[in-house]
Amino acid sequence: MAAEPQPKALTRKPLLLNKVEGSQEVVNMAAIVPKEDGVISVSEDRTVRVWLKRDSGQYWPSIYHAMPSPCSCMSFNPETRRLSIGLDNGTISEFILSEDYNKMTLVKTYQAHQSRVIMILFVLEMEWVLSTGQDKHFTWHCSESGQRLGGYRTSAGACGLQFDVETRHVFVGDHSGQVTILKLEQESCSLVTTFKGHTGGVTALCWDPIQRVLFSGSSDHSIIMWDIGGRKGTAIELQGHNDKVQSLSYAHHTRQLISCGADGGIVVWNMDVERQETPEWLDSDSCQKCDQPFFWNFKQMWDSKKIGLRQHHCRKCGKAVCGKCSSKRSSIPLMGFEFEVRVCDSCHESITDEERAPTATFHDSKHNIVHVHFDATRGWLLTSGTDKVIKLWDMTPVVS
Repeated sequence: MAAEPQPKALTRKPLLLNKVEGSQEVVNMAAIVPKEDGVISVSEDRTVRVWLKRDSGQYWPSIYHAMPSPCSCMSFNPETRRLSIGLDNGTISEFILSEDYNKMTLVKTYQAHQSRVIMILFVLEMEWVLSTGQDKHFTWHCSESGQRLGGYRTSAGACGLQFDVETRHVFVGDHSGQVTILKLEQESCSLVTTFKGHTGGVTALCWDPIQRVLFSGSSDHSIIMWDIGGRKGTAIELQGHNDKVQSLSYAHHTRQLISCGADGGIVVWNMDVERQETPEWLDSDSCQKCDQPFFWNFKQMWDSKKIGLRQHHCRKCGKAVCGKCSSKRSSIPLMGFEFEVRVCDSCHESITDEERAPTATFHDSKHNIVHVHFDATRGWLLTSGTDKVIKLWDMTPVVS
């Protein structure tokens, strides 16, 4: 569905705390260091940097480490200070950072993929390193032995990767728009199911292990919330970006989803409301309101001596309608439509002002975001972008 103009930003906005500059190329991923005023970043310029805040108020590298290939992604575990870095050449390098974050020591290298590593997850409970690559493979390794435990070929290059410790299910989202769920054992995996709801490729996944809900962001500008735990097959759509969704993060304590996109938008969604599932679009040869034929319905056009009309769909009821019967627009936030979208005239009359109340807040980050990391303990959000800049935001005015 084509996105329509974005609503005006609400009054409460994230506060920009600091900018971290110095990378020579795109910062592909970065993370806030817990309990420290610091940031870890990996960049297309082949560098790994740990930035610590100095007395001047600025961030300067305490570690500057050059890798043999562009750094595509990372995973940092604060408990063990283990930093896993995915490279453009398909390898994963694992380091241990010192307690003062002034030194990093190489521990292991995994020959994980044949081409660029896209995503990494380190699972401390299982001592597993999970990864996806441009070679259309999901793989996982034992972090103790370095041994490859298994793999699975996806239908396309995979960008999204999430893992549920309780069930040992891994979620893999790929460029075809499909999400694959696999069950991992110690040295084998089995396909559980696949599902598809996006018209574009999946660009980001986020898992809420408490509500057992999976969020998928896509190049089609939308986010879908999948009810995995309820087993109802419910899929609720969220429309809040004007460009592809690049990264997702979930604040469990407030039940708010943070999405960032190539449009520079930071959207904070209130997921603590009873949302409604988007209806399926109905098929019809004529308008389901006035019964006028659509332009492909030659028989009815001939019989009624009328020119066929273009088909549209009401976003609220899903009925196939003509332009005259769907001349109104309305936001429907509880259905995920924070923009104004096409609705039929009868649905427009039924939507109350209370139902039009926004369930998301919007902010312009002023850079093309490629990745986001949220520190719930401090309410800080980190965004890294194609402009080589890392930005730190105080989200407490929004996430409260």
